[in-house]
Amino acid sequence: MRLTKFTDLALRAVMRLAVADDEEPVTTRAVAEEMAVPHAHMAKVVTRLQHLGVVEARRGRGGGLALTDFGRRSSVGWLTRTLEGEEEVVGCEADPPCPLRAACRLRGALREAQDAFYRTLDPLTVADLVRSPTGPVLLSLTPRPRHDPRS
Repeated sequence: MRLTKFTDLALRAVMRLAVADDEEPVTTRAVAEEMAVPHAHMAKVVTRLQHLGVVEARRGRGGGLALTDFGRRSSVGWLTRTLEGEEEVVGCEADPPCPLRAACRLRGALREAQDAFYRTLDPLTVADLVRSPTGPVLLSLTPRPRHDPRS
């Protein structure tokens, strides 16, 4: 199973915010630069995380992003499931629908694999993800130049 880029960015953003120093606010732009992604993409991710109650954004001088207590305690399985949606790994009902869908065993096997994937992530919290050695690496991140696919 492969996560969407959106979910990948969201997980990296919450990990970065989980190690942030309360004294020095982290901005959406700073997280985007550290992760070498466009600011617009990270802004969409942060907006979604705000709506979920995982991230809080403060405006103005001294403002920035902060992981909420709920966000810190959130299950990585719940967060991933919520961001990915409930779609199946394969599009059996797509247009056109798969002609094997009525008698196919693959769909059920893939659903079981997907459920196992999420069950593995369910006991992990965002706080768990940033324990050593990950936390110190996140703190050492500096803005990186983005790769421009046009060059």
